Amino acid sequence: MGLAVVKALAADGLRVVGLDVRPAKGCVVCDISDPDAVAQAVRRIGRVDVLVNNAGILSNNKSEATTPDEWRRVLAANLDGAFYLSRAVIPGMKRRRWGRIVNTCSLAAKTGGLTAGTAYSSSKGALTSLTFSLARELAPFGVTVNGISPAYVRTPMVTKQLDAAQRRAVLAQIPVGRFCEPEEFAHVVRFLVHPLAGFVTGEIVDLNGGVVMD
Repeated sequence: MGLAVVKALAADGLRVVGLDVRPAKGCVVCDISDPDAVAQAVRRIGRVDVLVNNAGILSNNKSEATTPDEWRRVLAANLDGAFYLSRAVIPGMKRRRWGRIVNTCSLAAKTGGLTAGTAYSSSKGALTSLTFSLARELAPFGVTVNGISPAYVRTPMVTKQLDAAQRRAVLAQIPVGRFCEPEEFAHVVRFLVHPLAGFVTGEIVDLNGGVVMD
């Protein structure tokens, strides 16, 4: 999903820099769960007009099987990192009176996790609330904050972390009858960061093939 977003925004003429916990081409190495590392990475990158918080890890364990270490690790990656990165870029966006923040939320926040576990679902619910909080705070400064709530994008989270029986069960619940493609997710990001999307803020865009309709 992140790679699809990088390609899409680069094609639109943006200078794109990725963050990754491991060395990778075009990426700044950063553990986003470490606030000091995030601050250092943002200083190195410089001006940030668009932030896409897409890093995350999946946990399928339900409450009794979720250890304290797993709980903390999942929330650190899925929630803390988005907060630290947003906090680091917000001052510059406010000074320039323009900015876009897009958070990768999840259908699990609404459903409690059809297959996802307790820590993952909770982290995405909290990320949704963070989206609303930042959107209200930053709207007067021309900065929009929105989320995308995808379900079952065709990535290793689905192809490797769900077995064949789980994938069949999931597909049976998706009215369009297929998984979401990463490029479809990136297309929604492109819309939300466009200058003409400035009147859209505090919105969570469902991208779930009709699993939940509201």
